[in-house]
Amino acid sequence: MSYLFIHDGKDREYLLAPGETLETDLGVLDVPDDVTPGDTVETHLDEPFAVRELRGPDLFNHLERTGAPMMPRDIGLVVGTTGVQSGDRVLDAGTGTGVLATYLARMGATVTTYEKDADFADIARENTVLAGVEDTVTVQTGDVTDDLDTLDQAAFDVITLDTGDAATVVEHAPDLLVPGGFVAVYSPFVEQAREALTTAREVGLGDAETLETIQREMDISDRGSRPSTRGVGHTGYLTFARKP
Repeated sequence: MSYLFIHDGKDREYLLAPGETLETDLGVLDVPDDVTPGDTVETHLDEPFAVRELRGPDLFNHLERTGAPMMPRDIGLVVGTTGVQSGDRVLDAGTGTGVLATYLARMGATVTTYEKDADFADIARENTVLAGVEDTVTVQTGDVTDDLDTLDQAAFDVITLDTGDAATVVEHAPDLLVPGGFVAVYSPFVEQAREALTTAREVGLGDAETLETIQREMDISDRGSRPSTRGVGHTGYLTFARKP
């Protein structure tokens, strides 16, 4: 289990495990084997580091990431719309390096996730260990569409997809989901979102909708407050549907 070691708020922040040693300009930090969240550990130069347990946003910042993972705001929309909860079984495809899978597993779900890229899959497995969910996330190297006929029928509470061929899986969603189960598709392009939505309707899934995720930071100063002009905050499209 790793913890965050923080000096002066978030100005200096490191991810370390008990027994590790960190060498910085603030001194050498030897992490005790019995360190626990809430402790304060000092370097040999008497510089203090507060110890904090990892939470979701911390994992997003410190997990090894490649490509373009879903952002926390996208993950929050998936969680809020599908109601994923402890005890749920999730089928995930397009693991990447496991950001979404680890978030869902830390909520108590059991996740089976597929990743075509073997290097990404290896990183995802390492990230599950860092997140402490290696026992509840199974990372399969391969294409989920190859296993659609062999996956347990009516076994999954939620299906989450971040793949170019997501519509193919959506087509099988009525057979894979429990009654009332959800499918959520993340798409970087609106054409993929349209295909997923159209397929969901064609196979009889209900409550089908596509949402664009946009988030704008507020600039607040003595002069006044207004939305930030830095970018539009767009990340992608999320398509949701539910088995009756």
